[in-house]
Amino acid sequence: MNAIRSLKTIQLDALRETANIGAGHAATALSQMTGSTIMIKVPAISIASIEELPTQFAADEEPVAAVMMHMLGDLSGRTLLVFPKPTVMRLAELMLRRPVGSSVAFSELETSAIKEAGNILSGAYMNALSDFLGMLLLPSPPTMVVDMATAVLTSAFSEFSADPDAVLCVESEFLLREMQQTLRGFFLLLPDPASLQVMLRALRLA
Repeated sequence: MNAIRSLKTIQLDALRETANIGAGHAATALSQMTGSTIMIKVPAISIASIEELPTQFAADEEPVAAVMMHMLGDLSGRTLLVFPKPTVMRLAELMLRRPVGSSVAFSELETSAIKEAGNILSGAYMNALSDFLGMLLLPSPPTMVVDMATAVLTSAFSEFSADPDAVLCVESEFLLREMQQTLRGFFLLLPDPASLQVMLRALRLA
């Protein structure tokens, strides 16, 4: 999996632009669903080691919520959308059109709303990547996990024969225009080893 670290700046820039396109589509869909103006900015795209990721997601001992989806089609693997708990509760309020501070626990309604938001966001990123690579990428129905960041990552990587050395991490900022509020989330792409090689070959030819 070290091969992913060999991506050049120009290839990472292409992935960043692809993520920006996906973010734009996701922002439009979320704005329509919530009745609020939501803009999504992709401030950073990085190749991160497994050890570095938990501290990016949240402070120690703070739970995160992760929406996981299997990636099917020409590439296989998993996508993971991770939010700190305060962010995901605010996102649930937006999806349910509830007042600020009204969602404090993961009830069935909150969980369903967060999974739908994750479905929209991950689907938009995957569609943009699909167009860029010229490959068919299909998302599975989403599942959600709430736990400490390290435990969430362990669960996400459990299907791989060995933990990937590094993963592609897209940090995204959600800008809520009416409330002048910024939320943060992380999209992780975890292709299986064979799919990673296919993806890297396509990127180097792009």
